[in-house]
Amino acid sequence: MSLSERLKAAQGGQQSQAEPVRAAPAPTVREPSPVHEAPTPVPAQPVTRRTVASARERPPAPARPEEPDDALRRLKDSAAATLFQRIGARLNDPSLDERQLHALVRAELNAVIEKSSIPLSTEERKRLTAEVQDDVLGYGPLQRLLDDETVTEVMVNGPDMIYIEKSGQLQRAASRFASEEHLRLVIERIVSRIGRRIDESAPMVDARLLDGSRVNAVIPPLAFNGSSLTIRKFSKDPFKVADLVRFGTLSPEMAELLDACVAAKLNVIVSGGTGSGKTTLLNVLSSFIPEGERIVTIEDAVELQLQQDHVVRLESRPPNVEGKGEVSIRDLVRNSLRMRPDRIVVGEVRGGESLDMLQAMNTGHDGSLSTVHANSPRDAIARLETLVLMAGMDLPLRAIREQIASAVDLIVQLTRLRDGTRRVTAVTEVHGMEGQTVTLQDVFLFDYAAGVDDDGKFLGKPVSTGIRPRFTERFADLGITVSPGIFSRPETGTVP
Repeated sequence: MSLSERLKAAQGGQQSQAEPVRAAPAPTVREPSPVHEAPTPVPAQPVTRRTVASARERPPAPARPEEPDDALRRLKDSAAATLFQRIGARLNDPSLDERQLHALVRAELNAVIEKSSIPLSTEERKRLTAEVQDDVLGYGPLQRLLDDETVTEVMVNGPDMIYIEKSGQLQRAASRFASEEHLRLVIERIVSRIGRRIDESAPMVDARLLDGSRVNAVIPPLAFNGSSLTIRKFSKDPFKVADLVRFGTLSPEMAELLDACVAAKLNVIVSGGTGSGKTTLLNVLSSFIPEGERIVTIEDAVELQLQQDHVVRLESRPPNVEGKGEVSIRDLVRNSLRMRPDRIVVGEVRGGESLDMLQAMNTGHDGSLSTVHANSPRDAIARLETLVLMAGMDLPLRAIREQIASAVDLIVQLTRLRDGTRRVTAVTEVHGMEGQTVTLQDVFLFDYAAGVDDDGKFLGKPVSTGIRPRFTERFADLGITVSPGIFSRPETGTVP
C-alpha cells in the first residue's frame, strides 16, 4: 500500500456514496422501411463553430492519483506545525546551546510521529525527521545542498527553481521550496542571525552564514519572479597553498615567490572577476604572514579565515530602519590606522576606501593585502584610479597614479576559465611611472598556447617570463632566499 493510501486510510476518509445511476430512456428505433419505400431525406445540419468545438471536446481526464512525495510533504507540514505548537517558544531560549536544541527538537519530533496513526517505513521516517529538522532549525531544502561538500554555490531563483555549482559547472537541483513564504522565512532566518534585516524598505542584503559562506538576497518588488538567494560556500577546512597547487591554480614556483613577497611585506593586490577565487587566494596569502604580527581585517561581511592568533576582525554595518548607524568600509579603514596594525587586510575595495588604503600603504603599513574586481593587471590599475576618484577628492590623475605606483608592489590576476577552473593567469610587478603611465612587468603568465584536451580542460599552467623582478633586491636586504630556478624560462631553463 502506498503512503498516500495509508494516509487516506488513517484519516478515516470515507468516500461518499454514489447516487444510483438512472437508466437513460431507450432510444426510439425506427422500423426499416419496405424496399419499395423511398427513404425520407434527413436535412443536413449546418456546420458552425459551435458544432466543431463540440466535436473536439474530449471526456475529462481521470484525476491523477496522489504521489507518495506529495503525501509525505503534507505529512511533513502537519508534523512541523504540531512541533511549532509544542516547542515554538523554546526555539529562541538563550539557555539552550545548539546541541541541546537539536536534541530537544529530535525528541519532540519523535513523539509527534509516534502519536500519528499513519504507519511509516524506516526510510520514510528518517526522511520525514530530517526534513522537519531542516525546516525548524536549518535552512529547509537548502540544508542538504549546504552540507554537500561538492557543491560550491547555491542559487535560488524563486521557490521552484534552485541551481547549484559543482566542479565549476551549473546544474539544476531537485530541491524546491513549498512556497514564496517558505523561501522568505529561510532568508529572514539567515540575515537575522547576524543582525541584518530585509524587508520592503531594504529589499537587498549582503550577509553570511555561520561558517563564513557569503550570502546575497533580493526580495520582491525588486525580484520580479520571486525572492532570489545566492550563497557562495566556503570550505569548512580552508584551502592551503598545497591545495591550490594541486588544483593547478598556482605553480610551485609561483607559490614560493608569493610566500617570499608576503614575508618581505610587499603590498599585494589580488585582481579578478566575480567568482574567480579572490577571497580564497587572499586567505592563502594571509597564511604566509608570520605569527607575532598584529593583523586587522576589514570586510563587508566576515569571510576571511585567517589561521593566526593575533587577528582583529572588523565588519561594516548597514544603516538601521531610521537610516542611521551605518559604518562603512572607509570608516573602518581609517579607524584601523589607530589600532597599531602590522598588516591591514581589506576583503575588497569597491569605493572611496581605496584612497585611505593607498595612503596606509604609503605611510608605513607595508605588507597590506586586498582584492579588486578587474579582468587584467592593467585594468586593476585603471579600476583603482576610478575608486580613488569615488572618494570625492579633487585630485589630478597624475597624483592618483603616483600614489598607486608607490603603494602597490604586486598584482596577482585570477581568471575563471571557460572549463570552470580558476587559475592565476598573471603575476605582475608594478615598476613605477613613465610620464603619465604606470609601468608594469609580468613575472608569470598563464600558457594558453598549450591548448585544451578532449574534455575541454586547459592543459597550460603559469610559467615564468624569464624576467627577475626588482623587488628581489628587497629579499636580499631582508635575508629572504628563493630558488634561482623560479625565474627561469621553461623552454630554455636559463636563469636571468
